Amino acid sequence: MKVLCVGDATVDVFLAVKENVLIQQGKKIPVDSCQFLLGGNACNVSVGLSRLGVSSFLCAEIGDDEFSQKITNNLTKEGVDTSNILQTEGAMSSFAVSIQGKNDRTLFVYHVERKHHFDLTNVATDWVYLSSLGKEWKSAYQKVLSFVHNNNVKLAFNPGTPQLTDGLDVVCEVLKKTDILFVNKEEAVKIMNHESRIMNQEIDIESLLKNLKEIGAKIVVITDGENGSRAIDEKGKIYSFGVLPANVVQKTGAGDAYTSGFLAAKIYGKDIEEAMRWGAANAAAVIEKVGAQRGLLGREEIIKRIS
Repeated sequence: MKVLCVGDATVDVFLAVKENVLIQQGKKIPVDSCQFLLGGNACNVSVGLSRLGVSSFLCAEIGDDEFSQKITNNLTKEGVDTSNILQTEGAMSSFAVSIQGKNDRTLFVYHVERKHHFDLTNVATDWVYLSSLGKEWKSAYQKVLSFVHNNNVKLAFNPGTPQLTDGLDVVCEVLKKTDILFVNKEEAVKIMNHESRIMNQEIDIESLLKNLKEIGAKIVVITDGENGSRAIDEKGKIYSFGVLPANVVQKTGAGDAYTSGFLAAKIYGKDIEEAMRWGAANAAAVIEKVGAQRGLLGREEIIKRIS
């Protein structure tokens, strides 16, 4: 089984300081450690799937600077097919800088505006995982929708901030073709408010699951931080699973780790309860390491962690 992951690939810079600091212009702040790691939803999920033995390839637009070379090199080392990565001449990489203090972090984000002129003509895949893209994302989403429809491909979907901010009509259109939807509780609420389905009502996850399924998604998974995750299957049965113990270092990439664990389990023919365990195990492992990918587990490691 192959999975084409469509979305962003970035470089994440993690700076650690011993105490929380006030960032002032002109001030020199000593840093205890610095790490340059890969990020971006689709990039993270492609690596997560590859480590779990699922053949994955990434469809993303990057630049041609040194950081872009790091992205392609690292993905190749992880076994991710990079043949569908579009490198734009003269463009820079998108990146995020995280300053991790004693109790919290400050995040600086730089997104390069991309055109996302992806060519899916000769792509052969069983699944598409569609995630966050930058400003010029709507035409790329429509292209993916057409590809999924014309090739009878399964679709896993995790909309990003740009889609939930300025494109909920398109998001709901994608939901009608979605086999598995991954959102957190806040994202689910945004979609439902747009649809006027839960306005002025008490918001509970069970209602969110049912309403998102009514829009068209066959399986809906909602994560809710320390409260774990809930899911609804094709027949309307609802499942719940908590979080697994973890020594938390930082929480970057927990959602993507959950997604790759859950999706890989379903590809291997596991039921939803087992898929939720895989997702929770992968998320717990990721938050024990710095960055979104260092803690991602292999198949045997996940099985060991949940046994």
